[in-house]
Amino acid sequence: MATDVSNVAIRLAQAIAAGQRRALAQCCSLAESIRDDDQELLSAVLAELPAPARHTRRVAVTGAPGVGKSSFVERWGTSLINAGHSVAVLAIDPSSRRTGGSILGDKTRMQVLANSSHAFVRPQPSGTHLGGTARATRLCIPLCEAAGYDTIIVETVGVGQSEVEVADMVDLCLLLVLPTAGDDVQAIKRGIMEVADVVAVTKSDLDPEASRRAAAMLSGAMRLLQPSSEEWTSRVVLASAVDQDGLTEVDQSVADYFSDVRHDMVMRRRRRQQVRWYDDEVVAMMRLALLANSKVSQTVGEMREAIVAGRLTVPHASSAVVKVIQDVLKQGN
Repeated sequence: MATDVSNVAIRLAQAIAAGQRRALAQCCSLAESIRDDDQELLSAVLAELPAPARHTRRVAVTGAPGVGKSSFVERWGTSLINAGHSVAVLAIDPSSRRTGGSILGDKTRMQVLANSSHAFVRPQPSGTHLGGTARATRLCIPLCEAAGYDTIIVETVGVGQSEVEVADMVDLCLLLVLPTAGDDVQAIKRGIMEVADVVAVTKSDLDPEASRRAAAMLSGAMRLLQPSSEEWTSRVVLASAVDQDGLTEVDQSVADYFSDVRHDMVMRRRRRQQVRWYDDEVVAMMRLALLANSKVSQTVGEMREAIVAGRLTVPHASSAVVKVIQDVLKQGN
């Protein structure tokens, strides 16, 4: 069985390296699966992937709902392709809390980009993952790079100030804001503003004067924040996906970032991201391993019922679960 997995993994890795989008899509599906055998195969594929032939750029496009992320990514991605780049878009779609389902409609909103032979558009359900991204996104990024795409765009779910997890999987964070984003106090809030390397005031064609005021306000606010890199000063630009004004400025800002921030600094940042991802994965796997124990899972259920019934507070119930876990671990020794 192990030999079969290895052989399939080698074939998939070779197909991805050859630029076969069907193989890339298949492996992205493995990344989104929760089946153990799918995850085993994906791990084997990742181990067989060759290093990208050239330096890649990982860019997050984030912002509040309604800011025009999909329209912007469609226009900007197309302009990148026209400039000679190859683009992969991982578009995170929110999942319903009630049903767990996702519409996954981003591909239909990016028809020009999706139909380009130099682009790969993959909608992904966010599931229960917080931070405006999907867990599978981290796994799909190296897959897209091995397939030859030099610019990986992660389009997040509409995020709030504190949901900045996407910054831990990309090199550059591009924040889209509306001209009516808020006043100075709102602008200098920590969180998403703190990790933004480039800020684009979108839909600037609707109210040019308001857009210029917003850009000036945001530029002043950004100077008060700690830069994401010592070699880079965050920028604010105006952009419109409708008339495509400002896309050149956005592209130039991104290009300048990767020119000013040395490649070794980018790679060092990626290694730090890998360590944080490892820490998150260990915690998640430990949780699954503990809940697989019947005594622990039973206690967790009983404490949940006690909280609902008002018999216990959350701290008391949590302490009871921890005590059971400690007992189980002692018995294991």
